This record gives sequence, structure tokens and C-alpha cells, in this order.
Amino acid sequence: MTYIYLKKEKKSKLVQQKKIARIFFLFIGLAFLGFALFPVISFQFTYSTQLKQIIDPLSAKSPNQSSNILGDITTDYTQLSNWFVDDYDDSDQLVNTSNNQSTYYLTIPSLNIKDAVVTLGSMDLKKSLIQYPQTALPGQLGNTVVFGHSVLPQFFSPKNYLTIFSTLYKLKQGDEIILEYDRSTYKYVVEEMFEVKPTNLSVLEQRFDEKLLTLITCSPPGTYLRRLIIKAKLSL
Repeated sequence: MTYIYLKKEKKSKLVQQKKIARIFFLFIGLAFLGFALFPVISFQFTYSTQLKQIIDPLSAKSPNQSSNILGDITTDYTQLSNWFVDDYDDSDQLVNTSNNQSTYYLTIPSLNIKDAVVTLGSMDLKKSLIQYPQTALPGQLGNTVVFGHSVLPQFFSPKNYLTIFSTLYKLKQGDEIILEYDRSTYKYVVEEMFEVKPTNLSVLEQRFDEKLLTLITCSPPGTYLRRLIIKAKLSL
């Protein structure tokens, strides 16, 4: 009887240890899930409700638009050429100008972003911010359009181009964005913030009666559901 009692006791301890291990790993899994989802949910309730939703009726009817709100996980969104849906012919817009590639610098004091490199003629968002081809140069009449990558806000680093625009949604009207180009400094003031669908290309349009700057990243940070648009105007 003593032998049987000890055997049951060992088996009982083993079962208890397994239960504790399962609870521990379940807790860890839920913690990681919360770590990833909380910033997105917080953004939706805290910031997204304050942003205008601009709807392009033509793009909204696109038959090939992906239904996956997080984006196609097989698509490399660190390449600017992949930021648009398949039914968009980008051959005219995405002109490779690497032979004439040049750079300038972008600073956003309120987000602790200082002297971030903006590249013309590149598509690789891992290495720098990118000015969209055939948009106005800094200080010129027209719309200077700059793209940057973003991830979950808790991974934000102003020195990492994969995370550099992760807190862009925290900008407010009146905040300054500074561009240093061709030995000149241009100060832009944020006027408007809104979201569009990935198929809405109106944000790339040029108008030559003002000197504008547009910053674009994915929204909510860490997903590819929408595009966050920051519109700023050159300060006189």
C-alpha cells in the first residue's frame, strides 16, 4: 500500500506541474497578443475617430481590392512599388531615377525625428524615407509627397526607417515639419490629417498654386488597412 500511495503522489505532482505549465504558456500567449493588439485598438478609439475618412468613389469600386485588412502578408511593403493595389498600373508613375538619385533631410521636432534621410529615386523604405517620383521638390510650387514605413508604436525609433513613421498619428495642427534641401531650410506647418483607402491616389495629385508637403504611412500602425495622410503648408 505504501508503494501505491507514493506512485499516486508522484503522478499527481506531474499532472499539477503540467497544468501550471499550460496556464503559464496561455498567460504568455495572451500577454503577447495584448501587446500587439492594444496599440491598434487604442489607436482606433483614441485617434482614428478624430481623423476624417476620405472616400474615393472610383477606387472604392475596384474589383481587385484585397479584403484582408492587414494586407497581403506575402507582399513586401518595405518596397514603395508595392503600396498600391494590383489593378493600378504604376509604370508611368514609378520611374526609376537611381542614376540621378539625391537626398535631403526631414525633421519633426514634436516626434523627436531629426535629420531623417529622404531619398529621391529609390523604392526601399528600409533604408530611408522616400519622396514619391514626379512630385514637387521641397520649396517648390506643388505637392512634395514623402512616404515612410511604420510598425506597432511601441517599436518606434527615430533612427530606424522601418519604424520611423510609427507615431506620425500623434502630430497636431500647427506642428512643424522641416525639410533641408539644396542648402536651404523649408518649414512646413501641419494643417490637416486624414485617412484614405490604399486605392485612393488623389493624395499624390499636384496643384501648383501652393507649396505643400504630404507625409504618408500605413494606418493603424502595424497594419495595412488604410493610409494616414499628413498635409502641411510651407510657412512664410
